[in-house]
Amino acid sequence: MSHADEADDHSHHLPAVDDWPQGFGEASWWPFVTALGAAGFYIGAALYVLSTGESPIVPTLYGPAVFIGSAFVFLTGLYGWVYHAFVKSFWDGEGHGTGLRFGMLAFLGSEIATFGAGFVYYFFIRSDAWTNLPPLVESGHIFSSLVIANTVILVISSITLHYAHVALINGDHSRFKGLLGVTLLLGFIFLGGQVYEYYEFIVHENFTIFGGAYASAFYGLTGLHGLHVTLGAVLLSIVFVRALYGQYSAEKHTSVSTVSMYWHFVDVVWVFLVVVLYAGAVINL
Repeated sequence: MSHADEADDHSHHLPAVDDWPQGFGEASWWPFVTALGAAGFYIGAALYVLSTGESPIVPTLYGPAVFIGSAFVFLTGLYGWVYHAFVKSFWDGEGHGTGLRFGMLAFLGSEIATFGAGFVYYFFIRSDAWTNLPPLVESGHIFSSLVIANTVILVISSITLHYAHVALINGDHSRFKGLLGVTLLLGFIFLGGQVYEYYEFIVHENFTIFGGAYASAFYGLTGLHGLHVTLGAVLLSIVFVRALYGQYSAEKHTSVSTVSMYWHFVDVVWVFLVVVLYAGAVINL
């Protein structure tokens, strides 16, 4: 193969990173690097909590430093993982990605366990430590029209993504790209609504994460979900850009189907959050 052919063959690639360990077939360390970075988020948050209060245990800078470092590790691992699992495999012409879909199902199973642990904590405090509730909760104002609007937006985004995928399978690329763009826009609107909600709660209602057991559960669960929606929006953005370059077809749509699975999952989690954390909070035991 000539140098020109080699240049053409690699012109579609993103800046590459080597998959490792070499020679182990499907084995890769990138998912573990990503998981290590994600675990660092929790460690950074814990160190930040330990640095507050009247008698801080660790210096204030430890938490933010660990969080920023973990973000770098997480994004590096995610890039290596996505590149070799989706981008490179697409250009190499590998099958329909059944293994990757099963991998996504396994990943979503671990996510169910993560959110499940948060909900178990919430149910425990709901039954045993339901005292000193913030005025925002006692008045019922925590379940506002903004929450309802945000929920409708996220549910609609799941519908538009589903029909975008259907359009791709049916060969309607124009409709696929249009509905995918709408889904991405709705995702960013949802995130903007959540940021605005946090602003209203913290600045105007003085409802912060340090406001008691309910506040810690509220910000822990909604913040974790917001992080997942943000990651989903990043993945949708990548899929959207690739769609604009015509990189999907009825035969090659592995990343579209796996990202769709992830997006539908975070939508279902949000509906459960609204029922339990918002609407359920205003119902007295």
